[in-house]
Amino acid sequence: MSRELIYNGFLHLTPNHHSHGYWRTPEGQVQYNYNQLDAYVKTVKTLENGLFDTLFIADVVGVYDIDYGDGKTTISAGTQFPEPDPITILSALGLATENLGLVVTSNVIQTHPFSFARQISSLDEFTRGRIGWNIVTSYLSNGFRNYGYQDIVPHDERYAWAQEYLDVAYKLWELSWEEGAVLHDPATNRFFDADKIHKINHVGKRYRVEGPHIVEPSPQRSPVFFQAGNSDAGRRFAARNAEVTFLPSQTPDTARKDIAILNQDVVDFGRQPEDLKKLVMLSTVIGSTEEEAKRKQQYLFDNIDINALQGFYSGGSGIDLANIDPDTPLTELSRREEFSQHMRSKFRIAVDADYGQGRVLTWREYLIQHALLPGRFAGTPEQIADRVQQFADAGVDGFNVVPITTLGWWDEWVEHVVPVLQKRGLAQTAYKPGTLREKIFGKESKLPASHPQRTLRLGE
Repeated sequence: MSRELIYNGFLHLTPNHHSHGYWRTPEGQVQYNYNQLDAYVKTVKTLENGLFDTLFIADVVGVYDIDYGDGKTTISAGTQFPEPDPITILSALGLATENLGLVVTSNVIQTHPFSFARQISSLDEFTRGRIGWNIVTSYLSNGFRNYGYQDIVPHDERYAWAQEYLDVAYKLWELSWEEGAVLHDPATNRFFDADKIHKINHVGKRYRVEGPHIVEPSPQRSPVFFQAGNSDAGRRFAARNAEVTFLPSQTPDTARKDIAILNQDVVDFGRQPEDLKKLVMLSTVIGSTEEEAKRKQQYLFDNIDINALQGFYSGGSGIDLANIDPDTPLTELSRREEFSQHMRSKFRIAVDADYGQGRVLTWREYLIQHALLPGRFAGTPEQIADRVQQFADAGVDGFNVVPITTLGWWDEWVEHVVPVLQKRGLAQTAYKPGTLREKIFGKESKLPASHPQRTLRLGE
């Protein structure tokens, strides 16, 4: 059954997000505007014209320096480097749009929760309730060293850290100011009711925050919580806290299985499955015919910078993969003891899924077909809509739409794909009123009473 889905326009403020090497092609030259605000203003206007739900801005706070231990490969390729702070442009993008949600990635290591909560409340106020927060814990060792840590914090401990960070921010957003604290009443000479504004007095393992929150409640109070975590700890964090999460699923069948597991986790935390929207990545090469789409896709594959892609994947996995011969069979890598069980499992899954289409799947093919995000699917707008429908039938609520290049691709998607999706009832034809949370869930602008954070109390 057709239904309207959520569409996030994915973006990095960088010359080369996941499209390693494409900047060298004539089609990729537009990416040189990555450090110009006008380019992003144009992008959000295009997304809003295409009735996207949000602009989703990804971010990292370090370089991918695992390969050969120095990061020169990825730096030379402009692979998520440089990386301006995305929160700095949200006010401008909010002024240029009226309905588009603005989701910003902010790492728990980069900003103290008191400062971050203040920034988000301000932005949510200035955009009339259109802010979301992508909660991340960082996977780059260099990022941790940039903030004074000797090395990356162990994986599960990072999620415990993120939970306390969110707890602090939540208390500031939701508990510091009672309803009715804002008066603006000349008759009683009270701008605010001071008795309804409270210190939070948080004392935890990592933070001591007295409060009160020094920004009055914004339209949503808390931003819409986005999160992507594929590990057991990450999935549990999403099930407890997130309102929108990104699944690693690459096929409708795997999406159906991943959703079933996640829904049980959600229920275990006292929530309903519909409280957490599940999105998958969608990155397409668009052609007027299937032959044209496949030809364009092959052109992109032919222009991949394989060294940059290896360096990117090394940084993301935390394992130096740069010395692997690109023609090594993946079945061999899946048996190597120097790789973690998680990595070996990923290799075996790829082999079982037959990404090599009957051939011996090599490390190069794995990188291109699995690790490389853009251009995984090539087809006509109608074929793309078929693909969207298949995921929708599997229970997916929407898509993180990753462009082939950093900028300049959206016009093609909005002009050719959006009308087909709308005709099939798979994309909205008008924006719903209200805040971002109201638009996504069709309910109130505040966090629902069933959200686990509602159990928190001041002083705890």
